[in-house]
Amino acid sequence: MKKFIIAALLISPSFAFAQLGNVEDILSSIGNLVDMALPVVVGLALLAFFWGLVKFIFAAGDEAAKDQGKRIMLWGIIALFVMVAVWGLVAFIADALGITPDENPVVVPTVPGL
Repeated sequence: MKKFIIAALLISPSFAFAQLGNVEDILSSIGNLVDMALPVVVGLALLAFFWGLVKFIFAAGDEAAKDQGKRIMLWGIIALFVMVAVWGLVAFIADALGITPDENPVVVPTVPGL
């Protein structure tokens, strides 16, 4: 809670002086990082699934290695499902609300003369 209060106090001048351009830049930067990281994270989850598959296939007589391969495959599938489901849910909600990031840019009101 203490960290939240400190962060709120540090961010409050940008809202108090109506300097939302900085906040927009920060949110845009975070969005760009997420856009760049998403394919990498999905690729890592797919790689984990295939690593588990390889461990399962090459564990001919070792039951412990087979179980570990199954566990890795299961967590890879769960990770893929969660990422794709959240991605689809966000797209569905954006479509339901009529939000299209390319067509409707957000215009932030500013105070004239400052």
